[in-house]
Amino acid sequence: MSELPTRLEVEDLQQNLRMVQEGLVEQRAPAELRGELDRLHAADVAYILEALPLEERLVVWDLVKAEREGEILLELSEAVRESLIATMEPKELVAATGTLDADEIADLAPDLPAEVVQDVIRSLPQEERLLLRAALSYDEGTVGALMEFDQVTVREDVTLEAATRYLRALDELPAHTDQLFVVDRGGKLRGTLPLARLIVSDLEREVASVMVPESVKLHPEDRAEDAAQAFERYDLVSAPVVDLISGALIGRLTVDAVLDHVRAKSAESQLAEAGLSKAEDVFAPVWNSFRNRWAWLAINLVTAFIASRVIGAFEGSIEKLVALAALMPIVAGIGGNSGKQTITMIVRALALGQIQASYWRKLVGKELGLATLNGVLWGSLLGIAAYLLYDNVALGGVMALAMLLNMLLAAGMGVAIPWLRSKFGRDPAVGSSVLITACTDSGGFFIFLGLATLFLL
Repeated sequence: MSELPTRLEVEDLQQNLRMVQEGLVEQRAPAELRGELDRLHAADVAYILEALPLEERLVVWDLVKAEREGEILLELSEAVRESLIATMEPKELVAATGTLDADEIADLAPDLPAEVVQDVIRSLPQEERLLLRAALSYDEGTVGALMEFDQVTVREDVTLEAATRYLRALDELPAHTDQLFVVDRGGKLRGTLPLARLIVSDLEREVASVMVPESVKLHPEDRAEDAAQAFERYDLVSAPVVDLISGALIGRLTVDAVLDHVRAKSAESQLAEAGLSKAEDVFAPVWNSFRNRWAWLAINLVTAFIASRVIGAFEGSIEKLVALAALMPIVAGIGGNSGKQTITMIVRALALGQIQASYWRKLVGKELGLATLNGVLWGSLLGIAAYLLYDNVALGGVMALAMLLNMLLAAGMGVAIPWLRSKFGRDPAVGSSVLITACTDSGGFFIFLGLATLFLL
């Protein structure tokens, strides 16, 4: 069994590649490296490719056997996959995808040139061609886009002995097969037959007497997030996918596809919070990284300018009481952290479908109550600290009140930002960190300096 390459192994491979490129080793070195790669699982090769800069990555890619390119492309992150596809000829891409199943080709299709996709479709047998067109017809983020067509079915009127003989006649079972799907003559799903039941039951019994008639089933139009929650809730390994109208079995969804989707969405969410629109190859060219990052940096620049203007409006107050300049970053910083906590919880709850439209008001009340408790506690402590540092009771009171008000603002905006974005059909996670920081910085400066101007000067 293949083991995950360690960081040391990746570094050793990098060093070997550099030596090959610089002509410091014998000509047989590339062949030895190719042998090392051949022994690795496709996912391990993908792991190594993602850990290499572009030039060295291309050297490794050239050493990969052509018949393994398709399966390795499937394992790569989108950004790294695109970097390799861009270097491949159309004929090479068609040959690489020719080793894959229809559902796997559908996963690669969005990253392939349109003409290559058409060539791939034409190169497939009629049955595979129909399956591929069906897979491509489903929107991204749906069960249909994640499901696979390779499943084992049995009829409900056959005996368990017949079902067992059928399984033994197969070359191998599809991966993650924990149950057989029971269908009637028309292909309509009647239930499922867990392998555990098949093994321990009397072989003379019919499938209908042992199967689970009320199994969890999905529809291709269902959201992938809903399917992931079902897999987590019911500890599923696989689930049948049936047509919504006819009830016919059309495929199955497996836990590995669900985990890949959850991992990808989690990575997208983390990037989106910082304003990054998509996954970025850490070794991507500067121009590509610039295009991915500039938009929200521009927004951040605008919000920073607004914050600076807020401070500028109180320059006179700061000149009269220099302590304000030292204390105001504390108010903004604590408010920003509190707002990020709130917005992270709300975005997560939205992703899990835990917030219904009628409960937003209760949610706002809960977060404002929490902000009040935190504001009173930490505002009081910071107010006392300000008094001890500057021997000014009024300054301590302003510090405490400003902290409370800014934390209330952070809580309100922490709920409002994702709510507004989701209400208008936008991803609530995108830019959330940038927006909440802008609100708490500008708001915190304005509240603290405004209170200081009113009560101290």
